[in-house]
Amino acid sequence: MLDRFDRTPPMAGEAEVKFLDGDFRIVRPGAFVRCAVTDLPIPLEELKYWSVDRQEAYSTPEAVLRRQKESGD
Repeated sequence: MLDRFDRTPPMAGEAEVKFLDGDFRIVRPGAFVRCAVTDLPIPLEELKYWSVDRQEAYSTPEAVLRRQKESGD
């Protein structure tokens, strides 16, 4: 039986991630990535939006639209 002292602590710090089509690969372990638009931390378990071409993460659909407007896509 495991107790609270037997669990592996969660990874701390910013992760380095390779964004793929429909998935991502963790290059350097960490707990979060930063939104390319807002600079807010995004926990890896909540990461839903990213650009494969730009290799950027986004915190919300609004952040994706903002980036597209900024770059003229």
